[in-house]
Amino acid sequence: METVASSLKWAELALVQASAELLESCKVDSQWLLAHVLQRNGAWLRAWPDHELTAEQWQQYQLLVERRSAGEPVAYLTGSQGFWTLELAVTEDTLVPRPDTELLVEQVLAQADAELASVERLNMLDLGTGSGAIALALASERPHWNITATDIHGPTLAVAARNSEALNLPIQLIQSAWFEQLGGQQFHIIASNPPYIEDQDAHLQGVGVRYEPIRALASGADGLDDIRIIVAQSSAHLHAGGWLLLEHGCDQGGAVRALMTASGFAQVVTVQDLADRDRVTLGQWPSNQGACHA
Repeated sequence: METVASSLKWAELALVQASAELLESCKVDSQWLLAHVLQRNGAWLRAWPDHELTAEQWQQYQLLVERRSAGEPVAYLTGSQGFWTLELAVTEDTLVPRPDTELLVEQVLAQADAELASVERLNMLDLGTGSGAIALALASERPHWNITATDIHGPTLAVAARNSEALNLPIQLIQSAWFEQLGGQQFHIIASNPPYIEDQDAHLQGVGVRYEPIRALASGADGLDDIRIIVAQSSAHLHAGGWLLLEHGCDQGGAVRALMTASGFAQVVTVQDLADRDRVTLGQWPSNQGACHA
């Protein structure tokens, strides 16, 4: 019978032999998958290396490792992904939430505290919510906000709804292509992690990424098609003095700043991630009356 230790050793070797792209993650991947099969955590695996798997568990583990070897994201195999302080359900209908996107959440909170503290009931919009990661992270930190989240794809929105209910974090969910179904609604903050990869970018065929929904990743020849739409249309949905915050690629900061400035946004700045790469650009819709009021 296979033990925890022997199973992990086999899996690490299988993953490395399958793809050099899995070299860095093979140890963590093998642990996550085995913890999922055994319904235990990493600490338990380390404490019980001689625990024997049942035949059914070993078969299930082999299948998951085989799928991971083919490049399928661990989050799709386990059905969940950690983000912020939350554990979110994810499926093939959703993008896998990335740690980089936590910077967007941090910046929304920072701008709200610094620029919108006088707003009694802040209205916030998350465009293209996917699993609900951004909206639900913000709801967990600011339960008194009115948070609306949109997505164009019904099955994707259903995952966000499931996460909202499971986490007991109520948000309003609307099926919409960006602003199309929002009528005249206005918000104090609009945030989005839109598609921003170039259509022909080789990264779209990389391990993991090629399994994710292309509509949530690619956006035209230069990767900016959806960002252009959001920037152009957001002013009609922002209160005066409100803020737009966008995640984008590490080489797109200058282009996004130019788009926002040309559209009339003020105080446009780009914030770097932990690797000192451009990641989030934000700007304020100007107001002659200072901070916006609800």
